[in-house]
Amino acid sequence: MPTVVFKVGDDVSTDVIYPGRYMATVLPTETPQFAFADEAAFNAKLKAKQIPPGSILLGGKNFGCGSSREQAVSCLKGPELIIVARDFARIFLQNGINLGLRMIVCPDIEAAEGDELELSVDALVNKTSGRQFKIEPMPRSRQVIIDAGGLIAYTRTRLQQAVV
Repeated sequence: MPTVVFKVGDDVSTDVIYPGRYMATVLPTETPQFAFADEAAFNAKLKAKQIPPGSILLGGKNFGCGSSREQAVSCLKGPELIIVARDFARIFLQNGINLGLRMIVCPDIEAAEGDELELSVDALVNKTSGRQFKIEPMPRSRQVIIDAGGLIAYTRTRLQQAVV
């Protein structure tokens, strides 16, 4: 069951997620080492691969605000984190869709680090507290891109289907 491994508040900018001093590194295979670089304990766990794929990073409102840097998404996709937030900044959301980052909008979520969360199509249950929260599903047109692994994978599949 997915566990909340890191919790942040409202208005977490892309500069916090992926500090600007690392912008010279753009390869998705290299960006994960700089995720939340200024949060030493969390960053060290990510680098040491101590956080299982499918773990949850919990955000507040306006997660991913600030600049449009794609690295803020790729550094979270690398360790296969699920991002649950009250809402996402518009550009971060679109970058997340384009790269196939698993994101869940849950406006009323209440959870702490260490809580276990059960995800379904329309709700999220905090198994630790026993509370249930409504999920705002992505529009189908966006969800199929995420499920395909991002816009490039989605487009590649569509083109291959068109040729057959």
